[in-house]
Amino acid sequence: MIFNRVALASIGFVLPPEIWSSELVERRLSGLYQRLNLPLGRLELMSGIRERRMWATGTTITNPSIESCKRALNSASIHPESIGCLIHASVCRDFLEPATACGVHAALGLSRNAWVYDVSNACLGVMNAAVQIAMMIEAGVIDAGLAVGSENARGLVESTIEQLNQDTTLTRKSIKPAFASLTIGSGSCAWLLVNREKYSHRGSFHAAVARAHTENHGLCQSNTDQSGSSMQPLMNTDSELLLEQGIATGASAFELLEPLLPWSRESIDATVCHQVGSTHRRMMLERIGLPIDKDFATFESLGNTGSVALPTALGIGLQSGAIAQPARAVLMGIGSGINSVMIATTLEDVSVAGDFLGPLRAR
Repeated sequence: MIFNRVALASIGFVLPPEIWSSELVERRLSGLYQRLNLPLGRLELMSGIRERRMWATGTTITNPSIESCKRALNSASIHPESIGCLIHASVCRDFLEPATACGVHAALGLSRNAWVYDVSNACLGVMNAAVQIAMMIEAGVIDAGLAVGSENARGLVESTIEQLNQDTTLTRKSIKPAFASLTIGSGSCAWLLVNREKYSHRGSFHAAVARAHTENHGLCQSNTDQSGSSMQPLMNTDSELLLEQGIATGASAFELLEPLLPWSRESIDATVCHQVGSTHRRMMLERIGLPIDKDFATFESLGNTGSVALPTALGIGLQSGAIAQPARAVLMGIGSGINSVMIATTLEDVSVAGDFLGPLRAR
């Protein structure tokens, strides 16, 4: 899909207040570690994730999403009534129905004529939502839209720790499917896309592609469809095969995207991969043939925050100056299923509003 009228105008993100180090997670698994003679530091060594963040117990999905959207709107100085579409796109949601987007829409006071709904596609949700909004803008249906999500990993990580501590039959081999669950973190992020002609925006969404290798949909699965802040899911992941097939899917997606780039691959200023871990990042960039020194990553301090991982990483990269505007950027998303969404964009005039909300180290 080629876009001529679309730009990313702003990013708003909220980071949870509690910091859970990988060391903390391992201390809560001390009995299992001792029984299986596992060395402390294994979790960080294997994933490259030093810590991840968690919302306070009872935090809803809606409230962080509202704040992320407010930050995106305010930083771009765009009135809520101008928003023609709001898509809430995280894995987590407050209810099976109504759509979590409805509560966010009501709190923001967006137009009653706006398209309002949820989309969920594992780690690709917010990117999928952004592409849908871009299509609406390109078609002339709307002039501005918000793609937002909030992920709450607390229930998943706590349930995984509890299960691992209770199951005395586990071996070094049988704990592997639970490993990925311990790398998950929480967060919230919103992208505001606009008609670049109407808003005189110099940036541009150039192109987006999708690649689906869904024969691998069984490699990472949650056990049940749950919603709400008290959900306690469990997840089984074949990390090694998921890594292999995810990289193959991403490489195929980049092959589709490269002919659509308005510049050569050597002219790419910045990339942002899905934030799953150090091995995935290194192997993905090597497979595609892009330099790691142009890639911006946050997984070391935020873990894998699902649908908001790449969107938040882009925001932090821009806010910190690690990605200097204007920048020719490629955003490389991968989601369990297995799917890939990749976006080529010129980042210019993108405003960012996000901060650390009084970090509190969990004990």
